[in-house]
Amino acid sequence: MGNVLSREKREQVIALGRLGWSLRRIEQATGVRRETAGDYLRSSGIVVRSPGSWGPKSLAKPATLVITGSDSSKPAMEVTTGSGEPANNSNAATSVITGFLPSGADLAQDGQRTANSSEPYREMIELELSRGRNAMSIFQDLVDGHGFTGGYQSVRRFVRGLRGATSPEARVIIETRPGEECQVDYGTGPMVRDPDSRKYRRTRLFVLTLGCSRKCVRLLVFKSSTRVWAELHEKAFRRLGGSTLVVVLDNLREGVLSPDIYDPGLSPLYRDVLAHYGVTALPCKVRDPDRKGKVESGVGYTQMTPLKGKKFESLEEAQAYLDHWEERWADKRIHGRTKRQVAAMFAEEKPFLQALPLEPFRYYQYGVRTVHLDGCVEVEAAYYGAPPGWIGRQVDVQWDAMYVRLLDSRTGELLREHLSGKRGGHRIRDEDRPRRTPPQLLQLLARAHKAGPSIGAVCDAIHARQGELGIRRIQGMLSLTKKYGNATCDQACTAALELGVSEYQFVRRYLERSQQAPLSLKQIDPLIRELTQYRDVIQQRIQFEESNP
Repeated sequence: MGNVLSREKREQVIALGRLGWSLRRIEQATGVRRETAGDYLRSSGIVVRSPGSWGPKSLAKPATLVITGSDSSKPAMEVTTGSGEPANNSNAATSVITGFLPSGADLAQDGQRTANSSEPYREMIELELSRGRNAMSIFQDLVDGHGFTGGYQSVRRFVRGLRGATSPEARVIIETRPGEECQVDYGTGPMVRDPDSRKYRRTRLFVLTLGCSRKCVRLLVFKSSTRVWAELHEKAFRRLGGSTLVVVLDNLREGVLSPDIYDPGLSPLYRDVLAHYGVTALPCKVRDPDRKGKVESGVGYTQMTPLKGKKFESLEEAQAYLDHWEERWADKRIHGRTKRQVAAMFAEEKPFLQALPLEPFRYYQYGVRTVHLDGCVEVEAAYYGAPPGWIGRQVDVQWDAMYVRLLDSRTGELLREHLSGKRGGHRIRDEDRPRRTPPQLLQLLARAHKAGPSIGAVCDAIHARQGELGIRRIQGMLSLTKKYGNATCDQACTAALELGVSEYQFVRRYLERSQQAPLSLKQIDPLIRELTQYRDVIQQRIQFEESNP
């Protein structure tokens, strides 16, 4: 064939040919040249009469093309190239077209109309049609499950008759009170030049539509995330001057983590932003766009009217153009169903919107962390203490520039709140520190008491006064016993206890001086004054370490 027609145009030509139309009439109705139409009709087994001849072309042999569900003994139809009626064909062809009888009837062997073989299955076919199934799927189910012996064309004619007698399904109109509901959705925005790559990028169109007045807020963004999705809601509420009680949304990932018609799982950040504005999220049922048909209509109206074929050099330019169109045209239009101006209806609805909070929402980051063996979770290379008993369990964490909050993953209860710390630092409450002394320290104290009673008493005093910071000083005391012996060290510790200076440095210097020569009373007094001053310096350092962990 010289020309290749589309599938739709090809089926149209063949259908008109089967109805007995002439090629001239087919050309006038479809715009397809007679030569091209004739080629397609001949390839389909439809007889075409040549111009100026009195009858159809004689066929070398009967045609063998049979349409599914037909009887090959019925005569074929003829198409003429003029406007007259086709002549009688003495040589009957075996090509049979059975798809153009009235619905509910078939042809018998003698050419008389009979009841359609699909009539006994009327209820089943009507039920499947109500579910949106087509004639082919119904025909296949009838053959496989009900022993149907008729043809596809019989089912097709029956379905066509039922569809013609059935009115379209009515759409429910959802009426809402002023300030009760808004609907949100994403759509495809215009092409805008990216400031980074300097190439045109497709934007995303955010639309919020009030359910009562149909007032819309339309915003453009380059990319979406949970925070962007929440910020768009907040910006839309600020533009409207208030918020609604309910927001109806689709099950997109930015707002809904786990779709469920009864108990949907919302994103924590999105849930908290809506709670800040007193709004309840109501996700739609999956694949149920009619529930938010108002915003669906608003998205399509925006895409086809102001943004169709538009390109902008910046996102600010595109948003300014959209805002101007909103004020100049969208707000002043007469709504098709309410027959009222959108701006006038919004003026009546605005007093019913909820008042906005004084402060905007403080956005945070969130994630899930596991409590380590030290009882802390790690957030941006800093460590924050969890309550006792949570080691190995997961907690939800929210953090911003000022605070880090640990939440129970199941109940959302606030477990701990800490000020943000520096990298590598620890934030642990005193009541969360372990009450049990680490086994390593117990072993050190046991060794000190075994070395001598005064040594053990001095080490106990160091631990009681300095806590974990005194572990190394206790280790230093035990190292002195290896160097000077247990008896000498115990004698030095006894002197330290009598003088009230239970310090490692006092014992070490006492041992160093006593090894040179026995200390007299005059030599002990300067040593005591020196060590007392040194003790004050040590205590000041300990206080500084405790106040600045």
